[in-house]
Amino acid sequence: MSMAETQRVTPNRSLTLQDRLREAVARLAASPRLQDWIGRFPPTRPLARHHAEGLFDLCAGFVYSQVLYAFVAAGLLDALRDGPCSLRELAATAKLPEASMKRLLRAAVGLGLAAPRSRGRFGLGLRGAALAGNPGTVAMIQHHQMLYSDLADPLALLRGEAMPTQIGQYWSYVAADRPQDLTGEAVASYSDLMAVSQIMIADIVAKDFPFRKYRRILDVGGGTGSFLERVAPHAPDSELTLFDLPSVAQQAEERIARVGLSQRIRTVGGDFTADPLPPGQDLITLFRVVYDHNDDKALRLLRACRAALGPKGALL
Repeated sequence: MSMAETQRVTPNRSLTLQDRLREAVARLAASPRLQDWIGRFPPTRPLARHHAEGLFDLCAGFVYSQVLYAFVAAGLLDALRDGPCSLRELAATAKLPEASMKRLLRAAVGLGLAAPRSRGRFGLGLRGAALAGNPGTVAMIQHHQMLYSDLADPLALLRGEAMPTQIGQYWSYVAADRPQDLTGEAVASYSDLMAVSQIMIADIVAKDFPFRKYRRILDVGGGTGSFLERVAPHAPDSELTLFDLPSVAQQAEERIARVGLSQRIRTVGGDFTADPLPPGQDLITLFRVVYDHNDDKALRLLRACRAALGPKGALL
């Protein structure tokens, strides 16, 4: 008897009516005869094609992501941003044989990252141009190699057999027993990444939310201050405070001084899972913070926010 058979769990057959309907639909969708009929019947043919393309994308997604990473890591995005380049020029930029560069370019063209130009040259495709205009996304892609390494054996990762992960070590504050003791060097890399990768979202939030209504605003887990920097023009009379780990808060203070906002934004160092937040706030913002922690830490953070808010305070 195989290990899979010895560990097989007897399914619970107590199904609701809704469950039974969904199971019936799933069984029909798995039928080769029905799939063939849907693909040949003109009114349902577009639906069949749509699902077939989606299934193909699921199977090819790993290749897509590798092409995207290689396109960015090889410097092709930067090279083509300045204008069309020849195959030879791009091969020299990436330090790749021309045959390999041709293969990568064909894949990039297929994904819309690159597009052919006259005289055998290549330029940015529409997706590549959109990517070039979003440096935050590019910064995240440049860090994907760590994620791909951690996912080399996804089942081992899920079983807890692939620890420690590269991503876990990179986000050092997540696994640290005492995050408040982390050095500036330990947090610099992820702080820089978070700062550049949140700019687009920060701009949208800063423009769309009525920050000027709130007298005292606290950004918890605010990194090096890029979010509050964008809030400041929209809340000219508000007191702005950034709270993050002491080493991060120190870096934030230096960066805030460089952009000339020392008189507008003050920094406070601490660990929001253990230390109280500055009290009497009218608005507390959690910008890409809660998702980064397990439920217990997130609940402690939300309770700390509640304790720091005034009677009519709000959480964004």
